[in-house]
Amino acid sequence: MTRSWLFPFLLFPTAASAAPGAPHYDVIIRGGTIQDGTGKPGFAGDVAVAGDRIAKIGDLGGATADTVIDARGQFVTPGFISVHSHAIRDAVARSENMLRQGVTTEIINADGGYSGVGGEEIVGQLADFAKNGLAVNLGAYVGFNNVWQTVVGEDERRPTPAQIAEMRELVQRNLAAGAWGVGAGLDYKPAYFATQDEVIRIVSPARAWRTLFSNHDRVTPPNFSSMAGIDETIAIGKGAGLVPVITHIKLWPNEMGRARDVVETMRASTRAGDYVAADIYPYIHANTYLGALIIPSWAQEGGRDALLKRLADPTQRARIAVETTAAIKARAGGPDGLFLPSKGKELTDYMRETGSTDATETVLKLVETENPFGIFRFGSEEDLTAFLQYPDTAIACDCGSTNATKVHPRNYGAFPRAFGRYVRERGALSWEEAVRKATALPAGMLGMVDRGTIAPGMVADLTVFDPKTIIDKATFVEPAQFAVGVSNVLVNGRPAILAGKLTEAKSGRRLFRAGDMPTYRMGATDRGLTVRSFAITIDGVRYKGAIALKQAANDRLASGSLALASAAAKLSLSGAGPLFTAPGWSGFTGRLSNGEAITVTLDAANPAAAKKGRQLTIRIGDRSGVTSVP
Repeated sequence: MTRSWLFPFLLFPTAASAAPGAPHYDVIIRGGTIQDGTGKPGFAGDVAVAGDRIAKIGDLGGATADTVIDARGQFVTPGFISVHSHAIRDAVARSENMLRQGVTTEIINADGGYSGVGGEEIVGQLADFAKNGLAVNLGAYVGFNNVWQTVVGEDERRPTPAQIAEMRELVQRNLAAGAWGVGAGLDYKPAYFATQDEVIRIVSPARAWRTLFSNHDRVTPPNFSSMAGIDETIAIGKGAGLVPVITHIKLWPNEMGRARDVVETMRASTRAGDYVAADIYPYIHANTYLGALIIPSWAQEGGRDALLKRLADPTQRARIAVETTAAIKARAGGPDGLFLPSKGKELTDYMRETGSTDATETVLKLVETENPFGIFRFGSEEDLTAFLQYPDTAIACDCGSTNATKVHPRNYGAFPRAFGRYVRERGALSWEEAVRKATALPAGMLGMVDRGTIAPGMVADLTVFDPKTIIDKATFVEPAQFAVGVSNVLVNGRPAILAGKLTEAKSGRRLFRAGDMPTYRMGATDRGLTVRSFAITIDGVRYKGAIALKQAANDRLASGSLALASAAAKLSLSGAGPLFTAPGWSGFTGRLSNGEAITVTLDAANPAAAKKGRQLTIRIGDRSGVTSVP
């Protein structure tokens, strides 16, 4: 059946011209090189989509579909997952800047969140975002900064035991509601005022949810040490029992050239059993409100009104100027390292035009009048490459769905830049490794079981791009230029970009994390999942079944059997995806003999489980059931 959101001129012969008995699908992507997200070499083949799921992979021969996408000469990959999003509410119904990068999923409230969880918890927040539809999938962290500001306020003060308990409850409640982890930005006020021990106490309820702590590292004067901030993030993660994620990992100018030391610290922690992950955007230019990171913390205490009063006091302004000068040097290497996107020019050029001779005073006046965004040149290409090559660094963008035009170019070009510049042009990563870092790796960090790889039963979030042409076009002077090379994007099985044209499909969904979705790493060892017999009720239907799956370290997918028998039907597994594992947990997706997708988890520590012990959860389409197993 042809849907109204498809372009008729792209429709190929359907069932009417099919060979007798040939399968028919909603979408077939033909003739591409499949980079499936596992990090293993790509292979030639077709991908069939039925509904919102991947139905079959390989040579589909005479099969037909409502829509056939010609992917010859292109890569077919899972849709990219951005674990660090600052999406704008008014832009998520279209998300063109993200779709044209190949992104199909964004996780908001990075850096601690900007939308509040005290009066607006993530369920309400995501509903508000989705009120006009979603072009991409949207999930949320619980924002530590929002929690702190809601309970403690803008002042630097120690929270009472009652306030600590209230903040812990906010973290717990949002995780139970489906948050994908805890997002923090300890470099931003007022969360900056929280001590390390207080942060650990507040976020430690997340330990039971086996999730991550993603943090914009706290960089403090007088040393402005990124490395100390990274060490703190790792310490908080370890202390709270969470996976630390060093978000938009970087080294500021005074520590440039030391990325390999940081990477060795991360490797050593992971080898010792304390997994450390990171994400990175492929630029050596940071972007935030001009005053956020260079105005001293004492001057920002109490919020913007308090800051403006201090700036109006000549004595305090002089002190602020001295400390701001040091911060500009530490964060941008000096005034020459600052760009003003709202003005479309360097700070030094803006000074010449306005007749200013004092860079710090110019910055203070800008902070007073408008506090615009500033772009800070912070690092070296060598450091960026070293961080990018760390196996557990995901490709991200520190951007999000936007319709703004005076922004950092990463909003329009981060993912294509990573592929075009750092894979094709520089050879810093292989294609298959770069795809893994944009898909399966972030899925595992978040705990997503059914997204991030191309495999039977996985959700059909798919991106098709040309490895010969993919690249960013956005510049600092003209940032609102779409990237090129991404030709087709499917979100939940529906084309969002088709033959280079935006379809306005709005097929994105709000995504919530369940208790049986812990953070996991892609398996590097032999593994298996066996349940000799079980009984489970799924949507009122009673089944008996058994599972015996295994996957060798070098295998792409799991193999084995799954049987489900009810009074009316007998079902078996026609194909499985990778078998994901974490301590006390296993999960996989697959396709059943009746054509339906199935997702299975076996979990001994689900904090939302009604009973203790191993819980088997089976999801078939929109139906699900849970049972205890020995």
